[in-house]
Amino acid sequence: MGSLSEGKKLTQPDSGKDTPPDFRSLKEVPASYLRSEIDYNSFVNLIDSQAYVPVVDLADPNIIELVGRAFQTYGVFQVTNHGIHMGLIKDTEIEARRLFSLPAEQKLKALHPPDGSAGYGLTRFTPFFDRLMWNEGFSIMGSPIDDARKLWPDNYTIFCDVIEGYLKQMQELSMKLKRLILASLGLTTEEDLKMAGLGPSGEFTEGCITALQLNHYPPCPNPKQVMGLAAHTDTSMFTILYQGDISGLQVYREGVGWATVPPVPGAFVVNAGDLLHILSNGRFPTLVHRVLANPAHNRISLAYFYGPTPNAQIKPFSNLVEPGDVPRYCSMLWGEYINTKAKHIGKALSLVSNIEQKQTQEGGCLYEEVG
Repeated sequence: MGSLSEGKKLTQPDSGKDTPPDFRSLKEVPASYLRSEIDYNSFVNLIDSQAYVPVVDLADPNIIELVGRAFQTYGVFQVTNHGIHMGLIKDTEIEARRLFSLPAEQKLKALHPPDGSAGYGLTRFTPFFDRLMWNEGFSIMGSPIDDARKLWPDNYTIFCDVIEGYLKQMQELSMKLKRLILASLGLTTEEDLKMAGLGPSGEFTEGCITALQLNHYPPCPNPKQVMGLAAHTDTSMFTILYQGDISGLQVYREGVGWATVPPVPGAFVVNAGDLLHILSNGRFPTLVHRVLANPAHNRISLAYFYGPTPNAQIKPFSNLVEPGDVPRYCSMLWGEYINTKAKHIGKALSLVSNIEQKQTQEGGCLYEEVG
């Protein structure tokens, strides 16, 4: 799976700027986006979507078992009956569409800085790939007010009110899901959580970081030669994605290939990231996924990422390591892993693995220094 998300150095667009183009002005795909034609016949047509991406009801009395089984088998599931009002979800989607429909020069006023994540711009892992991807994004970490003022100097409050309401609901849902995930791994009591280095409610003792990514995939003149989003894994513990009613998200399974995730009305897609794979000692696979370009529709998705602060100490939960066995992954600061992945996007997990790499004489992992 690792090779699927391994990228090459970015070929810069003709303009020489690392910013999204004005997609509305493009009548054909620039060379910097073109790749060899994608074999659409290799995709899996899901007659029964639950065969590859199960749908889980959050109110099911067996929810802990269902979540654990879905993550262990697939690394992903769709969740329904989650308690978030559809009106708020749609309002957030509307505000995202309003943002991305702004003139290109207006959106660039909120362009994220080279060393920052919040604001408008290309997908952050774009430089690892030899072709650009047919999308634009807007990242929100904390309050959206400063960037919203740049976009709508006199009319930013509607956007902020909707986004802040959505963030509050996402925070509550992420706490529910995290407790279920931890319980599925056998961490059900305060003592269990303490032994795992977590707080009484399963929180990371150093705190957490969350981010909301608004994604826009404009109609593409030649979708068979362009990727909306290249194959990758998420770095976070898990991602909560609303993909709307237009399909495009695909997940990869060994022995099966690529499978489209059919939109389920009102459902969120929840997928495991690298951190959950590490914490579960490899029990839960980190999900390799990508997004196809669309020939006709402006597709919007809303991705919420949950993870700890960079100074959190990360290692596999001890209850998942058999006595006498070496944990599959090293103990490390989370920031060290983030920096390792920033340099080696498709190889980061193997570089911090006790199984795939020889240990140094000092007993640590053999991975590149990232200080």
